[in-house]
Amino acid sequence: QVQLVESGGGLVQAGDSLTLSCTASGRTFSRHAMAWFRQAPGKERSFVAAINRNPRHTDYVDSVKGRFTISRDNDKNTVLLEMNDLKTEDTAVYYCAARHVILTVPLSHDLTDYNYWGQGTQVTVSS
Repeated sequence: QVQLVESGGGLVQAGDSLTLSCTASGRTFSRHAMAWFRQAPGKERSFVAAINRNPRHTDYVDSVKGRFTISRDNDKNTVLLEMNDLKTEDTAVYYCAARHVILTVPLSHDLTDYNYWGQGTQVTVSS
């Protein structure tokens, strides 16, 4: 069982930066691929970024490429999402998710592939 707790959300202006943090419980963090999803009001939850057990393997939705960076620290059981040049369309609740993988499988954009979820943290970007 893995429990995920997100932090770092807030209200910022367009063009600002924000870093989200997700801390996982348990001793199996390094065996999980990690991802961030987001859900804007009235919209479905959608993929933002993911990082595999091998931290060199990352993936992003096109709309955040070049602005967001996902990273992980297995010693601290933490995954970060550094968000730069934020836009109003980035406003959403951001969720951390974990997927247990035995081998280094391709990163998934499908939320149904992820076994564990945090409670979410609100990011609001004003114009």
